[in-house]
Amino acid sequence: MDISSTLDAALVDIAPADPTPNVGRLINRVRMELMEALDREFAVHDISAAQAIVLMFLANGEADSASGLCKGISYDPGAMTRMVDRLEQKGLIRRRPNPEDRRTMNLELTAEGAALFPKIAATKDLVQRRFLRGFSTADVETLITLLNRMLENR
Repeated sequence: MDISSTLDAALVDIAPADPTPNVGRLINRVRMELMEALDREFAVHDISAAQAIVLMFLANGEADSASGLCKGISYDPGAMTRMVDRLEQKGLIRRRPNPEDRRTMNLELTAEGAALFPKIAATKDLVQRRFLRGFSTADVETLITLLNRMLENR
């Protein structure tokens, strides 16, 4: 069996190269629309959706450094440094020396950032509910299950 027939056999469950049911394109479009909606809503707080995600990661303890944020949200290190600079200038986060490694800095929310976090979380939930309008609880659970399955298949 040659490589092309092996690939063909492995791809039997995938529809032919028809651009109409392009799942990747649709997922990307939903992501873009969601980020644009979040940007509009977060503008009242003078932050972007990307900045809000960083604040949520820090608030939830999902990361405590720029490198941890980069890994968690798949962001370029240079762009992350600039974003951390902007959030620090806005007084929402601060850098602290890492007590275990003098070469690195930890990130944490300031009091102002911590006070903003509940507003960010509520806004994110509002936008998400808007995108899921008309979905039943079972629909949402199915969507989550299917998206997690896609991630497991990578």
